[in-house]
Order: sequence, then C-alpha cells, then structure tokens
Amino acid sequence: MKLAIISDTHDNLKNFEKAINWFNKEGIELVLHCGDISSQETIDFANKLFKGEIKYVKGNADFNLDLPDKDEMELKLESPLASSGRSSTKIAFTHFPDIAKKMAQSGKYDAVFYGHTHRPWDEKVGGCHMINPGEMAGQFYKPTFAVYDTTTENLELKILERL
Repeated sequence: MKLAIISDTHDNLKNFEKAINWFNKEGIELVLHCGDISSQETIDFANKLFKGEIKYVKGNADFNLDLPDKDEMELKLESPLASSGRSSTKIAFTHFPDIAKKMAQSGKYDAVFYGHTHRPWDEKVGGCHMINPGEMAGQFYKPTFAVYDTTTENLELKILERL
C-alpha cells in the first residue's frame, strides 16, 4: 500500500489542493497529516476533495482542533516482505520530533512520521525509519510531502512544484 505523509499545511489550501489532486490521480488511499493544519475549514476542504481517508494529529498551530496528539496503526502488507517474512507493518505519527523519537526508540514501529520543523528528514532510529515529510505550506522551504510504500518500505520525497 502506498500512503502519503504531509505536515504543516497552515491553511494553504492552494498547495493542499494540488497535493490532494495528485494523491487522487496516483491512487493513494491513505494520507497521514502530521499536524499544523490550522483550521477546521482546511480539514473539511481536504476531506471533501480527497477520495480516500485522511488521518490527522494535532500540532502546535491546531489549538482550536479536537485531534489526538499521536496515532498509530498496523497495515496489512499485500505480500510479505521477502527479507523479513512480515505480513504487516506498524506505523505511528505525531507532530513533534521529541515524541516521534521516543516512539521510534520504543522498538514498536517500523516507521514513525512527524512534522513541526518544516524540514524533510529521514533517519534510522534502531530498526525504525523516523521521517519528516517537510511542509505543505511553503513558509520556510519548498512545499513537499512523502509517499511511503509499506510493502517495499520505499520512501519518496515529492516537491509540489514539480508535479
């Protein structure tokens, strides 16, 4: 399964719409939003436009939104990973890097996604990928998001202006 990971939208509907249109075209079924959405209007807009499911967690700019601080899920793999024989992958996401690091260090997850810094990043913490997809808003860096293939564990960073 391919899923998209985004963060730090900060109510930039134009960028969010462009990304969602690409997700729909590419058959992405699940989007994980790592916080700093900023308003319920942005959530409503995205949920109406996206054909799949979007899961959200709360960021520091989401003080008016009733969202969890973190979320986790176990996804069934279409075919077991040849190297490990696993039939599922366990992932988690949050907004804050310090929470993400603790989750990654727990050894419970294959991947942990986070936001807050606006900077794309991928590092290994033990056996866990700790990934920041960058920012959707384009405030400090070019707008980016990540696409993660749970079956192959392949991660791609997408630069919005190149789509």
